[in-house]
Amino acid sequence: MPRGKSGKSNMKKLFSGIYDNKRVIVTGSTGFKGSWLVYWLEKMGAYVTGFALTPTSDPSHFNLLANTRSSHTVIGDIRDRNALTKVFHEVKPEIVFHLAAQPLVRESYRDPLKTYETNVIGTLNVYDACRNTPEVRAIVSITTDKVYENREWMWGYRENEALGGYDPYSSSKACAEILSESYRRSFWNVNDYKKKHTTLLATVRAGNVIGGGDWAEDRLVCDIMRSLAASKRVRIRNPHATRPWQHVLEPLSGYLLVGEKLLEENSSCSCAWNFGPKPEGSITVKEMLWRVKTFWNDLEYEIDADADAPHEAGLLSLDITKARTLLGWNPVWSADKTIEKTVLWYRNFYLNNKIMTLDDLTCYVEDAKKAGALWA
Repeated sequence: MPRGKSGKSNMKKLFSGIYDNKRVIVTGSTGFKGSWLVYWLEKMGAYVTGFALTPTSDPSHFNLLANTRSSHTVIGDIRDRNALTKVFHEVKPEIVFHLAAQPLVRESYRDPLKTYETNVIGTLNVYDACRNTPEVRAIVSITTDKVYENREWMWGYRENEALGGYDPYSSSKACAEILSESYRRSFWNVNDYKKKHTTLLATVRAGNVIGGGDWAEDRLVCDIMRSLAASKRVRIRNPHATRPWQHVLEPLSGYLLVGEKLLEENSSCSCAWNFGPKPEGSITVKEMLWRVKTFWNDLEYEIDADADAPHEAGLLSLDITKARTLLGWNPVWSADKTIEKTVLWYRNFYLNNKIMTLDDLTCYVEDAKKAGALWA
């Protein structure tokens, strides 16, 4: 894709050009995934307003992109209903991407009250702000693959599987899914669409998302990159745990595709969706280490066999048949390409002081076109 103005012009054509000139609110916009989403939306010509806490890490992807950003960010907490309502009243968004959350399993053990307040009551505040903003036509609410009652089986979980959650984080996100379904039935029922309301709500579930610019605590790839940058050994908790690793741009393309369908008034898409990698993307933590070492050979690690460590899921993957069949969505990058892009983003940042976000986005869109992705 050409760079500069022509590149941005081509970006505007993605997803049928639906985001060009759209008013969008992104909660959690200062976070890892939120900052990538805002960046992509801006490239497609959207008028984006972020609502989020101050970045919790230094450096942060959000701050690194400050000189490229055209969007406005309101620093606030989704638990603050009045502040949130004020932003909705001023912006009058047409679509809302709700990403704000307490997203860490181990942090949820340390502070379960904040986790539930943020992930459940915070989501309730967002929905109520949407309900009182007539201009809102579409809501894409981001949860997690961990909303499913994990039976540690080898099959991927489908959207109609039982919800659950062992740890407070997973449980709080399952609660958010139940809340979403209640609002979808009570206030935004598809049978009443265009009769009693004009809003469609979808929830989207993705697995372990990696990519450049994440510095959160207690995340494997983040821990690896910090250790590499500091020339230290990385401590690994669960070497045999299997996760559906995917580059951040993969689920974001799914979220944006669902958003497009909702804005196009496709009420059949007002439901839950899984977005995960190709089957070969589900690999163990130990295999992830080997593959990272391929692109940054300095990696050294040790196993931290802490018997008192809090419970974390061992085997977890998603079935993405529904998204493939009904949305025509497919993952673009292989596990190796995902890991390569992620590691090289950090290498360029730490060794060359270069931010590769635009390069990675451009490459992803080009590869999606070559793969025949309908949204591209």
